[in-house]
Amino acid sequence: METKELTAPSGITAWMGWAPGTSPAERIRYLAKEALADRLDVDRDDINVDREAVSTFGHNTTLLPYIGSRELPVVVRTASGRIGSVVAVTEPDRPVGLDIRSRARDEALLHEIHARSHLWGDSLWETASDESLLMHWSRVQAVRQADPRGVENRPEHVRLDPPFSRAWTQDGRDAYRLFDLSSQGFIVTLALGEPAVARV
Repeated sequence: METKELTAPSGITAWMGWAPGTSPAERIRYLAKEALADRLDVDRDDINVDREAVSTFGHNTTLLPYIGSRELPVVVRTASGRIGSVVAVTEPDRPVGLDIRSRARDEALLHEIHARSHLWGDSLWETASDESLLMHWSRVQAVRQADPRGVENRPEHVRLDPPFSRAWTQDGRDAYRLFDLSSQGFIVTLALGEPAVARV
């Protein structure tokens, strides 16, 4: 598997990896060890990564990293596409969300974006490139992952300001900074929660 460290905001360690024929679970565990070893300056072979047990239906489990029997005081966030995955490691109190997707045209996805996403009026659809639409959708999905409500925060409830650098939830309760970590033919977005501020 090919891997690459991404340039993430201060305090966040992010790695991506891609390989045809690999499963998301394989890629995520491998990348989590790489990111943790890099962040903590330890041997990756000393790190164990377990999957949190499912507590309720629909619960989005997270990775739990250990060295020996000691659980590490960090949060591991992940996202996967068809052949690529991305992992970010950060402090537990930072709301972080990720998204990764191919730049290849996907008619079904473009239809979903058109149906469920709020852009800047229908006229955008006449001029926007596929890449612009996919970048928009990637930012929406990263915000949904960062938001404590998860899938309850529907795509149509996420608002972006051009040029896709900030996002708000519809109720105005939460605000996010958006970072473009795209690399190696993948669109990669990191959303980082921040105190809600008034829109200018």
